[in-house]
Amino acid sequence: METVKLSRIVMKLTPDMYPCLKSSELDIDIVLRYGLEALEQEDALDIVKHSISEYQKDALLH
Repeated sequence: METVKLSRIVMKLTPDMYPCLKSSELDIDIVLRYGLEALEQEDALDIVKHSISEYQKDALLH
């Protein structure tokens, strides 16, 4: 297992998404069962989508 920041995953596999994410989202810790080297681009996209939805779950909408 390996814990990495979402920013590392994005920069390695989907760097074009980096400017679209907030710094608070990029700072989320992600636990990877098989480590960063085992990820593929599709995995990274799924992780980003899930992380953002979890991060925003408790956000209040105005």
